[in-house]
Amino acid sequence: MTCAVYARVSTTDQNCEMQLKELREYVSRRGWQHAGEYVDTGFSGSKASRPALDRLMTDAAQRKFDGIAVYKIDRFGRSVLHLNQQLAALTSYGVRFIATSQSLDTDEKNPTSRLLLQILASVAEFEREMIRERTLSGIKAAQAAGKTVGRPKRIFRRDEVVRLRDEEGLSWRAIGTKLGIPAMTALDSYRNGCTETVPTEVPDSSSKRKRKTAA
Repeated sequence: MTCAVYARVSTTDQNCEMQLKELREYVSRRGWQHAGEYVDTGFSGSKASRPALDRLMTDAAQRKFDGIAVYKIDRFGRSVLHLNQQLAALTSYGVRFIATSQSLDTDEKNPTSRLLLQILASVAEFEREMIRERTLSGIKAAQAAGKTVGRPKRIFRRDEVVRLRDEEGLSWRAIGTKLGIPAMTALDSYRNGCTETVPTEVPDSSSKRKRKTAA
């Protein structure tokens, strides 16, 4: 049997090495042929489309392997709807799905696993929604307490942007690096600064008449 492995982490500061190590050993212990590794880094499990997952499903449709192994079902997906669709597609391709740490296998000889897959997928989706609700509640509580939520405001001198551009001729990227701001922020600041108008004092008509009389 040929078996591909799939691993995923939600953020770029994590890595999939632990998952991959377990999956490689799982495939090796059973004497299966390793058919490749598909890894998504920095992608939420709620997303139906991910680069490595999309390639995996395309290769599965072409029967480049007989099975797919993941460490846990939530690594493959957290949406019950998406998981059902993906499992149905794999079944139609004749490709087996295995969640190694949960002893789940869609092999036709193990129909109980299909029920457990649906239950665990529902739990994974419920967990994701609970995390989302807790995050939103935390943001609202912080805002109610007067705390600033989100990206901090950038403080810099607009006239310095204008000077660096007009007098020193620096690029927007160079200006941004020098002032610690994005290049687009420097560009927007420059445009706004250059479009500001200063009202000029207009002498009233009576003063004009007085000057003419004096002359």
